[in-house]
Amino acid sequence: MPRVAGQIDAAKTEAILEAAGEVLTERGLSAPIGEIARRAGVAKQTIYNRYGCKAALVRAMIERRVELIAAPLLAPGAAERPEEALADFGRSVLKAITQDRGAAVIRVSVQGAAELPDVALSVFEAGPRGSRRRLADYLRQEAAAGRLAIDDPGQAAEFFAGMVIGSHQLAVLFGVKTALDDEKIDRIAREAARRFVKAYAP
Repeated sequence: MPRVAGQIDAAKTEAILEAAGEVLTERGLSAPIGEIARRAGVAKQTIYNRYGCKAALVRAMIERRVELIAAPLLAPGAAERPEEALADFGRSVLKAITQDRGAAVIRVSVQGAAELPDVALSVFEAGPRGSRRRLADYLRQEAAAGRLAIDDPGQAAEFFAGMVIGSHQLAVLFGVKTALDDEKIDRIAREAARRFVKAYAP
């Protein structure tokens, strides 16, 4: 059965973003668009037509990752169970910054910031700042429902992220092994969520 145009576009988008993650991880922010296009199996012009520039492409790639990281905050029942939702979010954040491709993307973004500040800014805006915005929106919702007593959701989001991330992200940037396995990540996320909900209890 032939695919309709929307399915083809979605498949191309997925291939481009996946290839971008691979190539940028391997070669840094200065990696050529042509290499990304080759790995994605599309024309270089297709990427420019779709994103306009490398900064926009990188932003789209990071935004896709943030959607996955923030998914626990939008899961069914998350609004009614803030401690559980925050623990799931914290777990997702820690895995993203210390495991798989996420840690490498952060490292190459920092390394390339001086040479390509616009691309590095896209990573920061879509990544750390984007995930904090998603968390702040969730906390705003919880405060409005009376489940948490939060006056400044943006600041509270920073507090929670700080408790979860700690020095682990810095360790990754310096190439220091964190020894964060799934069990330790789960323990950190649950403890941060427990303390956070207790601190902001209505």
